Amino acid sequence: MDEFDRLLNLPPEDDQGDPPRHGRERPKRRRVWPWLLAILLVILLAIGGAGWWAYSTYPDQVKSLFGYSNDYTGSGTGSVEVEIKPGQSGSDVADTLAAKGVTKTPAAFYNLLISLDEAPPLEPGTYRLKEHMSAKAALAAIEQPSNRVESTVAIPEGTTAAGVLKLTAEATGKTVAELSAIAKDYASLGVPKSAPNIEGWLFPATYTFQPDVTAREMLQAMVDRTKKALDDAGVAPADRQKTLTFAALVQKEGNGTESGDAKVARVFLNRLKQGMLLQSDATVSYGAGGTTVVPTTKQYASGNRYNTYKHKGLPVGPISNPGDAAIQAVLHPAKGSWLYFVTVNLETGKTVYSNTLAEHEKATQEFAAWLRAHPSYKK
Repeated sequence: MDEFDRLLNLPPEDDQGDPPRHGRERPKRRRVWPWLLAILLVILLAIGGAGWWAYSTYPDQVKSLFGYSNDYTGSGTGSVEVEIKPGQSGSDVADTLAAKGVTKTPAAFYNLLISLDEAPPLEPGTYRLKEHMSAKAALAAIEQPSNRVESTVAIPEGTTAAGVLKLTAEATGKTVAELSAIAKDYASLGVPKSAPNIEGWLFPATYTFQPDVTAREMLQAMVDRTKKALDDAGVAPADRQKTLTFAALVQKEGNGTESGDAKVARVFLNRLKQGMLLQSDATVSYGAGGTTVVPTTKQYASGNRYNTYKHKGLPVGPISNPGDAAIQAVLHPAKGSWLYFVTVNLETGKTVYSNTLAEHEKATQEFAAWLRAHPSYKK
């Protein structure tokens, strides 16, 4: 060892030039970065998995954390029709609203529904809404009756088939020609082929039709309602046409009261039993295509099959569309021996029932006097 090495206090080099290790080797440096990378990757995968689960389970909530809203604001613009079908759940309606562009997402509307203390009634029907509405605005619009897109047809008792078709056309936008063509094919609607026409089978009631309901479906609903009324009253299918024919006569000749209609039904039954002509002015007017309360001399002389002054028995078919009260009057007529009746006041419906012709003629004179004082009723 030279002086220089001694001064530096360095050990002498061995034969290979390596410094002596004094009996113990220096530990090797370990590479830790691969392990750190692996741990970091596991953490990232865990975070990513949790994030994906959260997004797939609560997408809108996750989006909201980043400033995204699943709902529109305001009452919307434009116009769009949305149909809520019978049996649809709240989530179904939410999907429909989003698909139509009314709400931004299904969740916007559905979350609103489940946040309410009481679930709102989502009535089936077609609604006129707007695009890009907030969920609250959409719900408020659905709950507003004026936003329902539907047609309401109100048919009074005693309306003739021609009148029903006219009222239906006016309320629904269908044409009378379109409805008439279907009405002529009445057998396809379930009306007996033996019937002369569809008269009597278009039940008087209030109907609500959605925009996509066809003219055939409208008339079918009326015929089905007639069948239900007859079934509910206990009328056998084989007796339906006869019952409607009789009830339609009572509907037109009666005064609209339960007791009055039951008495009119009894008068006609008594006359039928004795083989008498029914002599109904209403049948004369209907058969001649007239609309006046009092038939003309020419109409009385008409030989059509509805003229009960010329033909015995009931008319060939109904002369109007009777309601439940008239049907019940026919099935449960009043007790009495009357053979005649005449309404002596067409404004109040006052009717006189008589057992003899002399009594009836006296009542008829009373009616003639009333007509002279009210000439407009002859027109």
